[in-house]
Amino acid sequence: MLSRKELFKNTLRKAAYAWKRIIELRLSEEEASMLRSSVDEPAFTDLHWGMFVPAIKGQGTDEQHQKWLPLAYKMEIIGCYAQTELGHGSNVQGLETTATFDPQTDEFVIHSPTLTSSKWWPGGLGKVSTHAVVYARLITDGQDHGVNGFIVQLRSLEDHSPLPGITIGDIGMKFGNGAYNTMDNGVLRFEHVRIPRNQMLMRVSQVTREGKYVQSNVPRQLLYGTMVYVRQTIVADASCALSRAVCIATRYSAVRRQFGSKNGGPETQ
Repeated sequence: MLSRKELFKNTLRKAAYAWKRIIELRLSEEEASMLRSSVDEPAFTDLHWGMFVPAIKGQGTDEQHQKWLPLAYKMEIIGCYAQTELGHGSNVQGLETTATFDPQTDEFVIHSPTLTSSKWWPGGLGKVSTHAVVYARLITDGQDHGVNGFIVQLRSLEDHSPLPGITIGDIGMKFGNGAYNTMDNGVLRFEHVRIPRNQMLMRVSQVTREGKYVQSNVPRQLLYGTMVYVRQTIVADASCALSRAVCIATRYSAVRRQFGSKNGGPETQ
């Protein structure tokens, strides 16, 4: 039986090879998706393609698409989806991480004010991701405008070390020795980390240079679109796994021999 480290490294190897072939063969998005599924284990690429990229697509502006999506498509950056916190799962409105606008520098200050505000469980975070879409409470001029997404660089693109003010860890073994032990689920904390204002995903709402909060006419429910999308993907993946199991069982039942015996021998099992 493989150790967790061996499981993770093996899946990392397969996911990297799949990506290499996608580039070499210049596969379409649909073809690339089919090849990635052949890895057949939870991998860091699941969150990059399944949540990081869709979050930017759904909640980013055209300008943000032009800047970030080419980098993500080429995997020059690797992203994850940092929403869930130690104290808050599906209760998005209870998230505690803050993003406070500083009009003096035209930056947001991302901060984890409590232990329970630690981002907990994001796949791809523990070892691999260089960037994340981080969900935090948007604060301007002392007013809390609710939760919004922000693109935050977590690790250096030179040596992969965590950037100043960022603490990252791998949460270790999960229940059982297979399944999600191939994934580097992680924990993440921010200590007054500054990012440019234009790294706030601004399709749903914007903050001007002066710090004014502006709500667009795009439905705010779009902020939850990525989670809705990935939940239906989980159902689709379960359906795919079930169909494969049924196929294997049906084929086996067609060739299996049982009952009866030959020449008085034991019954065929």
